[in-house]
Amino acid sequence: MNCNYLKNLSKFLLLTVIIIFKSCTNSTPNNLQEQEIQNQKIIVIKNVNIIPMTIDNKIINGATIVIDNKKIISINESIPNGAKVIDGTGKWLIPGLIDMHVHTNADINFRENAPTQGATFFMDTQDVMTPYLANGVTTIFDLGSRVEHFGQRNEIAKGEIIGPRMALAAMIDGRESNGRVVETANDSRQAVRSAKAEGYNFIKVYSSLNIESFKAIVDEANKQGLKIVGHIPDAFRGNIEEAFVPHFDLVAHAEEYAKQTENKTRDDAKYFAQLAKENDTWLIPNMIAMVWIGKQARSLDDIRSLETLKYVPPLLQNKWLTSNNYNNSSSPEFIAYVDTLIYFQKELVKAFKEAEVPIVAGTDAGTSGVVSGFSLHDELELMVEAGLTNEEALLSATRLPSEWLGINNKVGTVEKEKYADLILLNANPLENIKNTRNISGVFVNGQWLSKVKIDSMLSDLAKRNNESKDKYEWKKRKEY
Repeated sequence: MNCNYLKNLSKFLLLTVIIIFKSCTNSTPNNLQEQEIQNQKIIVIKNVNIIPMTIDNKIINGATIVIDNKKIISINESIPNGAKVIDGTGKWLIPGLIDMHVHTNADINFRENAPTQGATFFMDTQDVMTPYLANGVTTIFDLGSRVEHFGQRNEIAKGEIIGPRMALAAMIDGRESNGRVVETANDSRQAVRSAKAEGYNFIKVYSSLNIESFKAIVDEANKQGLKIVGHIPDAFRGNIEEAFVPHFDLVAHAEEYAKQTENKTRDDAKYFAQLAKENDTWLIPNMIAMVWIGKQARSLDDIRSLETLKYVPPLLQNKWLTSNNYNNSSSPEFIAYVDTLIYFQKELVKAFKEAEVPIVAGTDAGTSGVVSGFSLHDELELMVEAGLTNEEALLSATRLPSEWLGINNKVGTVEKEKYADLILLNANPLENIKNTRNISGVFVNGQWLSKVKIDSMLSDLAKRNNESKDKYEWKKRKEY
């Protein structure tokens, strides 16, 4: 009996060795090298062309950059022993991109609030973040955050998932809105103080605020050391000048200005740009969101044929196709109005550029048609079409947003001691802005993701979404 046991044990061990051997021999050299680089503490990119996006933005050709412990420790200095090397020959290195206007999917309760009631629908945070990483978006600014977004940020901080840096804004609105609703100056100030106590660094003002509440929010936020982003409340229509109070820091959509005029002329755009310049109020054009509203108002065909739809959570895929408000409430008049807004957005970008008002890139990612990560490249192309140079478009998604967010000591440029949030490109984006899509790999907080790894992550995400897309209907969301 002992002999049989030993014979069986020997067979088992032999089979195990064979399986391990086959696993090793089936691994491609690229996969093995990828794993080695991911596990390596010190990584070097050799012979790469660096577009640093610093103020002088002098290109460093054929450079050697060393990354250790998440940070850039040297440029064109000695290479430490034992470092893993990435060949950057013919490639271009730029800072990781920053999307200044997103709405991040997170766990949510679709039912009525009740004691002990938690979320009823859950999102896999890695699945939410993967499209950003795949597109080199290494920082996002969520404009309408909830406690669940703090949880996502903590998952990233703990290293449980790979994700972008997350800046979070608490939204405050008036009348019958969701979330923080205020009607008086006292309530507005308390809402700001409460948001700060909850851990927010930014406040988003919204459309239904009355004038008294808006001004109190902006003033209190400044006292509390918080910055303001958001809409120009409807209460200021016909009197937009009154909205430009000190410390109204950033307008979240170019169309906020469009609501303030009937004519939408070039002169109107120039006037708004001058108001913004005098008040030091920056602009997020958010052009891609309006383009998608126009498409959906006409037809859902562009949604159905959207190549990146497969990376959208299945429940939202269903919402975009079956409960699409832009399509359901469309009319010839609405389509014509949206077309006017799209035209006027371009005029605003031109005027704000001429007035030297800082412009930062944002997409409204998460709204229907606007796919996380991918849409930021769309936005950069639209900004160039509207009159920005390729370099100005890159600036709007790198150094400038890092300055506005107050994290320019960490990211936003390729410099020694900055965190390694970087994109390795196969072609020069200064020659063609579309080259920001031609990604060879991404560094996220010092972690290397090659094109092979990125494609694998996207493929797995698409497969999971496809397998479950028939399980969810937006109209039945309260049943889940």
